[in-house]
Amino acid sequence: MGVTNRLACYSAPADHYSHRVRIVLAEKGVGAEIVYVEAGHIPPKLVEVNPYGSLPTLVDRDLALYESTVIMEYLDERYPHPPLMPVYPVARANSRLLIHRIQRDWCGLVDLILDPRSKEAARVQARKELRESLTGVSPLFADKPYFLSEDLSLVDCCLLPILWRLGQLGIELPRQAKPLLDYMERQFSREAFQASLSAAERDMRQR
Repeated sequence: MGVTNRLACYSAPADHYSHRVRIVLAEKGVGAEIVYVEAGHIPPKLVEVNPYGSLPTLVDRDLALYESTVIMEYLDERYPHPPLMPVYPVARANSRLLIHRIQRDWCGLVDLILDPRSKEAARVQARKELRESLTGVSPLFADKPYFLSEDLSLVDCCLLPILWRLGQLGIELPRQAKPLLDYMERQFSREAFQASLSAAERDMRQR
């Protein structure tokens, strides 16, 4: 049963940073109001609580948070079941480091590919780097059901929006990436993941 509350989540319907927050909300069963914001149409209420007008933004009564990893950790602490971060400090630090590496190694490439201002040569190189990097880490998905973990974590919540967008990014993983492809198939079929998708995101894999 979902948790009723006064949460509002301002979210871009096709942005992978917004998607990761919606995955956390869905996994927690939190009944937040999702306010989809189209590019160039920032509502005044969002600007009131977030001086940058950036997405995603979470509003919980008098609190406004507007950085995806900050939002995700807040939600994990605010709604502790199911936990999406390890209990012990060393394991938590390792999870944070993995999130940082996803951000640094992969999110930048995704953002470059999707940025209409990027030059085509830069996009081609970014696609090559992302495909090779994901293929290279694929064996890490062979032994455990989640990314280096027996349980779903915030690391998965950061990674899955990127993997969902591979077709949109023009990337097809090779057969040797089977452990990663199997991971994608398992996670995309989860009820919570399906509930996290916007209409725009559903369209990404139906074309």
